[in-house]
Amino acid sequence: MAISDIPEYAHLTDADVEALGAEFDAIRRDIEADRGERDAKYIRNTIRFQRTLELSGRALLFGARDRKLWALGAGALGISKIVENMELGHNVMHGQWDWMNDPEVHSTSWEWDNTGPSAHWKHTHNYIHHKYTNVLGMDDDVGYGLIRVTRDQRWKPFNLGNIPFNTLLMLFFQYGVAVQHLELGRVAAGKHPNPEAFKKDLKDVGIKVGRQISKDYVVYPALAGGANRSWNAWGRAMTATFVGNTIRNIWTNAVIFCGHFPDGAEKFTKRDMENETQAQWYLRQMLGSANFHAGKPLAFMSGNLCYQIEHHLFPDLPSNRLAEISVRVQALCEKYDLPYTTGPFLVQYGKSWRTIAKLSLPNKYLKATADDAPETASERRFKTDPEQRLVAAIDPATGRRSGLRSAIKNLRRKRSPVIRLRRSQADGVRAA
Repeated sequence: MAISDIPEYAHLTDADVEALGAEFDAIRRDIEADRGERDAKYIRNTIRFQRTLELSGRALLFGARDRKLWALGAGALGISKIVENMELGHNVMHGQWDWMNDPEVHSTSWEWDNTGPSAHWKHTHNYIHHKYTNVLGMDDDVGYGLIRVTRDQRWKPFNLGNIPFNTLLMLFFQYGVAVQHLELGRVAAGKHPNPEAFKKDLKDVGIKVGRQISKDYVVYPALAGGANRSWNAWGRAMTATFVGNTIRNIWTNAVIFCGHFPDGAEKFTKRDMENETQAQWYLRQMLGSANFHAGKPLAFMSGNLCYQIEHHLFPDLPSNRLAEISVRVQALCEKYDLPYTTGPFLVQYGKSWRTIAKLSLPNKYLKATADDAPETASERRFKTDPEQRLVAAIDPATGRRSGLRSAIKNLRRKRSPVIRLRRSQADGVRAA
C-alpha cells in the first residue's frame, strides 16, 4: 500500500540516490547559468500573444449575434485563457521568471485570470503540492479530497460518484482551484485549526470570484450588448464567455490529470518524508510524476506540463527549458535503470479516467493487489521475502544496471497471458 521506502523501491543504495541528486543539481546549475535574453524574449512574446488573442476574442463577441463570430470569439477567448493560466500564470507564480527582476512577470505580483486567488494557489500548489508531492495525508492534490485515485484511500460509498464528481471538477475546474485552499472538509468536520483565518480566506475567495464573474459575465457582455443596443447580444456574449471558460477548465483538468494520475505516477507514505534529503526529494518527484508526448504547439498549450517530470524536479526553472532538460533526465533514467513515465496524451488521460472509474468500486471487486496495481504500487510488489533488500543487479561484464525499470518489465512479462502460455508450452515440451 503506497511506497514506504523510496530508495528500496527504486532499487538504489543511499550512495546511488545521492549521486543521482548531484547529477540533478548539475542540471539546475547549468540552466541557471545559461538563462538570458532568449528566455526573457520568450516570456514577453508569450504575454503579447496571449493579450492580443484575448483582445481579439473580446472584440469578436461584439458580433456574437452571428454564429461564426460567436464561435470564433468563444474559441479565441478559451485559448487565451488556457495560455494565461498554463504558460503564464502557473509558471510565473512558480518564480520561473523572478531572475529577470521584472515586476510584470514576478511571482509576487502576478494575479491570474482565474477564480482562485494567486496567494492561495501559491500555498496549496507551490508549497504543499510540490513539497509533499503524492504523499498520502499531506498532498491534497491526490484526488483533491473528492476523487479516489489510489487503493491507499479507504473506499467509502461516496466514491461511487468518482466519475460524475470528476466530470463536474473538469467542467468547473477554476472553482475547484478557488475552494481548495479553504479545506472545506475540515471546516465541515469542525477541525479547522484557525476559524478566523478561514473567514479571511473565504472573503478573499468571494472577492476574487466576484471580480471574475463581473468581468466575464457583466462588464464585457454589457459592452457588447450596448454596442449592439441589444439584450440578445449581451446574452450571446455571456454564453460565448462561458464556453471559453469551460474550454479552459476542461483542458487544464486534462493536462494536470495526465501529469499526476496515469499508471506509473506513484504514491508515497509519510514515512518517506522522514529526514528526506534533496536527492531523495528529486527521486520522489521522478517517481510520482508522468509526462505525455507533445510537439511544440501542444507543449505550449499545456504550459510545457507535458514535461511534468522535469517541472516537478525543477519547478522554478523557465518552462521553455524543460524540453532540453528532459533529454538529460532521460539519460539519467537510462543510467540508473529508472522508469521515465510517458505516453501519448490521449492514452495518459484515458488511463487517468480508467483509474477513476476502477476506484469508484471497493477493492474486493478489483483484480490486482494493493501493492502491484497499475495505479498503486509498493516495494512489496517485487519481494517474496519481506526481509529482502532490493538493489540493482550490476552485470560484471558490461557494468549495466538491472534496477527498477527492468524489475517492472519482468513483472509485466510474468503477468502477460501470452508469455505465461508460451512458458507453460515450453515447460511441457521440456517435460516430454
